[in-house]
Amino acid sequence: MSENALIIKWKNFIQTDASSGIILVLASLFALVLANSPFSPAYNSFLEFPVSIVLGSFEISKPLVLWINDGLMAIFFFVVGLEIKRELLYGQLASKEQVILPFLAAAAGIIFPALIYVALNYQDAIAMNGWAIPSATDIAFALGLFIIFGKYLPPSLKIFLLSVAIIDDIGAVIIIALFYSSDLAPNSLLIASVGLLALLLFNRLELSNKTPFILVSIIVWAAVLKSGVHATLAGF
Repeated sequence: MSENALIIKWKNFIQTDASSGIILVLASLFALVLANSPFSPAYNSFLEFPVSIVLGSFEISKPLVLWINDGLMAIFFFVVGLEIKRELLYGQLASKEQVILPFLAAAAGIIFPALIYVALNYQDAIAMNGWAIPSATDIAFALGLFIIFGKYLPPSLKIFLLSVAIIDDIGAVIIIALFYSSDLAPNSLLIASVGLLALLLFNRLELSNKTPFILVSIIVWAAVLKSGVHATLAGF
């Protein structure tokens, strides 16, 4: 097969709805194989590779894995949150009756896994510190799997799944903020709050220029990151 034919096939694949879900699953399997192979030291070293941004006295220095968890995941939650917002305003979640079921499902998905974890680990004080871990839904995998099998499933199921996952993850992030955050920085929280008010003002003014939104969003994310609260909270 020629190089041009391969490029065309790749472009056709990328344009399909299922491509993102397939790539996510394959990348995860590849990471699992690497992490449990003789190449695991090199893989872990790659994840711990330091990446820094320095602007004068301001510095963010974190390993690559935290840039993914705190940076790219914030963008992911922002994009998914926009889709949920559209459904809440104009779509299938516009009425209170339609929101109740996803909310109850998400609440159950937070409470019952945590209770099961506590029931299995209540005698171990150290293990009890992880009671919130099973409360979170992996929204990326849930959405990826839905995209792969989406043509066999009704669109309303996607909205329900996204709603449950988003509400579940918001609850998990709030739990992290309340029970797992430490050394909170009031000044950073104040900056993030001012930035959020600025974004609300931009939205009210219906600014067509996206540059102010992007710049202030970056400031909000950096402030949340420096505040001691989980940075993905900025994506919501």
